[in-house]
Amino acid sequence: MTERVVLAYSGGLDTSVCIGWIAEETGAEVVAVAVDVGQGGEDLDVIRKRALACGAVEAEVADAKEEFADEYCLPAIKANALYMDRYPLVSALSRPTIVKHLVAAAHKHGASTVAHGCTGKGNDQVRFEAGISSLAPDLKCIAPVRDYAMTRDKAIAFCEEKGLPIATSKKSPYSIDQNVFGRAVETGFLEDIWNAPIEDVYEYTENPATPREADEVVVTFEKGVPVALDGRPVTVLQAIQQLNDRAGAQGVGRIDMVEDRLVGIKSREVYESPGGIALITAHQELENVTVERELARYKRQVEQRWAELVYDGLWFSPLKRALDGFIDEASEHVSGDIRMTLHGGRAVVTGRRSQQSLYDFNLATYDSGDTFDQSMSKGFIELFGMSSKIAAKRDLAQ
Repeated sequence: MTERVVLAYSGGLDTSVCIGWIAEETGAEVVAVAVDVGQGGEDLDVIRKRALACGAVEAEVADAKEEFADEYCLPAIKANALYMDRYPLVSALSRPTIVKHLVAAAHKHGASTVAHGCTGKGNDQVRFEAGISSLAPDLKCIAPVRDYAMTRDKAIAFCEEKGLPIATSKKSPYSIDQNVFGRAVETGFLEDIWNAPIEDVYEYTENPATPREADEVVVTFEKGVPVALDGRPVTVLQAIQQLNDRAGAQGVGRIDMVEDRLVGIKSREVYESPGGIALITAHQELENVTVERELARYKRQVEQRWAELVYDGLWFSPLKRALDGFIDEASEHVSGDIRMTLHGGRAVVTGRRSQQSLYDFNLATYDSGDTFDQSMSKGFIELFGMSSKIAAKRDLAQ
């Protein structure tokens, strides 16, 4: 029986060439799998037919937008996940979604190997292969661009030699990855970290410096899940899409950063995540109102570790699963409304209300009606500072 390889297929030049390249290098049949996580572009059926025309023996396409939003973006929102305190894990979240479909296709078609189009110096190769090995330790992984030195020049030559039905002339100056949660742009002139991004880099967001009327939105959460915008029920996918439009129109969610890649190098990335940043901003503020202090303090440590695990490609790891359980428990009371003003590239919280609120007006007020017993503070401070006071006496005596 002929070996089969399942290929993560995008419909672009590199992965289209990979179909024939893998067949020639390994003698295996190639099954192409394309997963729609809201990246836009061509129709899925067009992509499926192209894969077959390029030599795939089977081609599968999956509309995974709802799955991506519910099972991958939502946990990131509940975790307030920002790698290095800034990046909302746009690409890192989509990889385990795709991995799940690749592994299912490998089992369905009796494939022994999964292939992807990543290079040998990025994070995505790790995310794909660590994810695949976690779900199916028996599967092998290959990456033609990395393992067989499939350069772009070689890919174009192969495409022209075989007469593959894909354009080879137009080359974007940037490397772009996008999905419904955001967009990542790198390479080209951005590799000089002194160069400022130009407006051509952006697609999901308008220029925040352009004068325009502000937009006010109320986001409603139930147990950490966004369920309504301005009182109108939404799914998680709809919340992201609608805030992509509204926050994006105000220039919200632009990020220009130098980040630490897992492979050990620093990389300059430009991101857009208008819906993601707006939802995380609202969610963080609702937690400030509804989550008890010690739990909130500890959760902030968990959030950083969760974001690092996902960035590093360990979505399916035991620690990540355990932290998910903690975050779900911490989200039990995160219900209520957050009002935000979207304007000038920022999502600014202006109002909060919740039936689960821990904010007590009578304790917080400095006016009449104050129920806080200030007489207790003197003794509290004495006990709270006692260990430091004792240590200070010792240090001064030496």
